[in-house]
Amino acid sequence: MTDPAAALAPFAPVDRGVDEPDPARAPLRAAGPVVRVEAPAGGSVWIVTDEAVARAALVDPRITKDPAWAPPAWDPPVAGLEPPAAAVPSLTTLDGPAHAALRQAHAPLFTARRLRAHYGFMTELAIGMLSAVAGEDPVDLAADFTARYPVAVLLELLGIPADRVDDALGACRAMFTGPEGPGRAMATFADLAAAGLTDGRSGFAAELRDRVPAEITRDQLHYLLFGLIFPGQITTDPALGFVLADVLDDGRADADLDDLVRETLRHHPPAPLTLWRFTVEEVELAGVRLPPRAPVLVDILGTGTDPHRETGPDLTFGAGPHYCLGAQLASLELRAVAEVVRTEFPYARLAVPRAALRQVSHGGIGGSRLAALPVVLGRRKT
Repeated sequence: MTDPAAALAPFAPVDRGVDEPDPARAPLRAAGPVVRVEAPAGGSVWIVTDEAVARAALVDPRITKDPAWAPPAWDPPVAGLEPPAAAVPSLTTLDGPAHAALRQAHAPLFTARRLRAHYGFMTELAIGMLSAVAGEDPVDLAADFTARYPVAVLLELLGIPADRVDDALGACRAMFTGPEGPGRAMATFADLAAAGLTDGRSGFAAELRDRVPAEITRDQLHYLLFGLIFPGQITTDPALGFVLADVLDDGRADADLDDLVRETLRHHPPAPLTLWRFTVEEVELAGVRLPPRAPVLVDILGTGTDPHRETGPDLTFGAGPHYCLGAQLASLELRAVAEVVRTEFPYARLAVPRAALRQVSHGGIGGSRLAALPVVLGRRKT
């Protein structure tokens, strides 16, 4: 069904308090399990608001991630589309056996066991970066730290020199800076990938080069590495701000850190909506008929915060064959920083009342992040 009041609501910019619910989610849930609204790029989009229907949609082979199936009238930059899978193969656009083969090449690098071996580095990095800005004066951790930390972790894992962090962070930010920004950013990402693939370097980049299917070209490999750096930064950055706000909340001082990270991600998922999917034929979801080439989104934030949802695994990292490859890495990064703040900075505190924290979203399918996170990182009681 279509709810006129919900038109464009999930894509509109929003400025709200850190604990205020998103105003679009309750109306979307009330409108039904599958709701038709207007897409930013024009025409209709169907948003799945029911978790059971969402899980079915996420494994339905008739619903593809390949942007080649987007409505013909869509402008890819306006819609935020990647190149079609036939042009540039990637984990986020391929489906079926081709996706499975590419995922099989990536998967051994991102197992929980493999990543836990780097947990010590993650904690030491957090200690060093936070110690550099610690003191009696407030510091805005959302201004630089939450963005820089995940980039530094990713470059370490990939085997890209640590002195390229500024380049990588600049490229991530340039992806959102006007029509010329993405082109400049992609050139930088390709250069970063090449640095990680230099003969003699070790790391995930070199390992991935040796694991991908033989038909993957060097330029395509560079794009695969971009697909690890950019998404890994833009999703972990906002999540880290919310985790820090929660770990510094007096009411959660004794919370188990794994539970805190998991619950924070459920209430503030880095991606409130899935990436675009499209029907390859007519599909019926929860009694709603979707035509071929219909854009489909799953409301991750809405399903996770539904007051009537049952306890259990949520959709923060998706489900099915496209379950987020970086889920373990993101969770470990968030936990490492939370642990460092709690153990190394026992007197750290928010410099403003929690209720004064604001979260902002610029619209589209992207998520919210804290506008500012002023913190006093003192190591002694003041």
